[in-house]
Amino acid sequence: MSHEILINVTPREVRVALLENGVLQEIHIERSLRQGVLGNIYKGKINRLLPGIQAAFVDIGLERSAFLHISDLRDYQNLASQSSDSPIDIRDVLQVGQELWVQVYKDPLGSKGARLTTLFTIPSRYLVLTPGIFEMTVSQKISDEAERQRLLDLTTPGEQGGYIFRTAAEGVDRAELMIDKEFLTALWTDISIRAEKAKAGDLIYTEIPIILRVLRDLAGHDIERILIDHAPSMQDMKNFSGTYAPAFAEKIEYYAEKRPIFDIYSVEDELQKALSRKVHLKSGGHLIFDQTEAMITIDVNTGSYLGHANLEQTIFKTNLEAVEVIARQVRLRNLGGIIIIDFIDMVDPNHKAHLIASLRAALAKDHVRVEVSELTSLGLVQMTRKRTRESLEHVLCVSCPLCQRRGSIKSYATVCYEIFRELKRVAENYQWPGFWIIAEKGTVNFLLEEESSMLADVEAQLGKPVKLQVEPSYTQEQYDILPLETKIF
Repeated sequence: MSHEILINVTPREVRVALLENGVLQEIHIERSLRQGVLGNIYKGKINRLLPGIQAAFVDIGLERSAFLHISDLRDYQNLASQSSDSPIDIRDVLQVGQELWVQVYKDPLGSKGARLTTLFTIPSRYLVLTPGIFEMTVSQKISDEAERQRLLDLTTPGEQGGYIFRTAAEGVDRAELMIDKEFLTALWTDISIRAEKAKAGDLIYTEIPIILRVLRDLAGHDIERILIDHAPSMQDMKNFSGTYAPAFAEKIEYYAEKRPIFDIYSVEDELQKALSRKVHLKSGGHLIFDQTEAMITIDVNTGSYLGHANLEQTIFKTNLEAVEVIARQVRLRNLGGIIIIDFIDMVDPNHKAHLIASLRAALAKDHVRVEVSELTSLGLVQMTRKRTRESLEHVLCVSCPLCQRRGSIKSYATVCYEIFRELKRVAENYQWPGFWIIAEKGTVNFLLEEESSMLADVEAQLGKPVKLQVEPSYTQEQYDILPLETKIF
């Protein structure tokens, strides 16, 4: 399977697209006006303790206070083992006004502030340093036991902490790992010095820019080419690669054509489709994605697909086709948290087992940790995907000013009946000679046509004239009722 990375750089935005066999699988976007803080280390100051949920709000210099739970403290496990008789109280561990180093492990999402931890992780190309935790572990993505053991035998914890072998470390020799280890040791020493001098709210360590994170986090052994359309950024990538990822230096190419780089593989079109609620399957079926505050739901439907065999085979084929599309869309849309999939109900237990196995296999390509449960008694599949950054929809879109994320707006009939009720309320409270109804054109037309008799009845009940005026700037749910003497322009 061929893999390519396309990078589009503009003064205000950098977009990185990961393609597999020419098909878009992941998109990463970083904007100068809304840069993420994931991985940054700050000198924080506790401004509030919440004993009820065993957490603290920490001021790290951002717009909103960040959230630190007691379980995200480095010494939590030791403290928990020492006080087995009663739960740990966060007030015995932290105090308001206390300063401490913290790292962001979840970007601010929606109205929620950033999530913090004192379990620091400092990544490089092949290793992740875990300061203060002297253990050696291997990424779960490396499944070969012999390779896992080989890596563990290559190095030991350092003076500052242990290490996690990243997926990219598979097959790497000891010399390259030692370069990474020395780099992380020097980096953590520098971070420690800066932290000692920092004041509350200061940024101590910041993650590298997205164009360099590509080489560290996305560029695996199977990447054949990295195309970037900005010459200075391309040179920065080559310099970084020469030091930390020499294998990719020759794979980085400058794209100098006039045609936009994202038009090569229809990336722009795929991005537009990824913002749609409905995703079509080749067979004629379709998926419906609904993203809420609590979870994401995915509904699988046969649509126009009728099949050629029996009903069970038709359903099974649709569900299997949906699995590949779901796995891709979850990555592309960067959906995180709880995800509920409502596959079409199947009877055959072998089909059910095959479906779950296929879903797990399809999701195994994801760089983010995903866990899939068995089918529930209601025929639903529950899965979780680690959420660290905002979804594609939240990055590119804002709430609809009409429906406010309800996904629907009031019908003309509903708005008209509200107007009639409001007219009666106004008439009881104000002695106006008559009434103006100011509304959107569709509402006014509905009042004059479908509800003309009702409008006449209300006018007769009030004993006062009611006139209508179109206001082009109003939305379907907006209207005003004014006294008749008001001059309407």
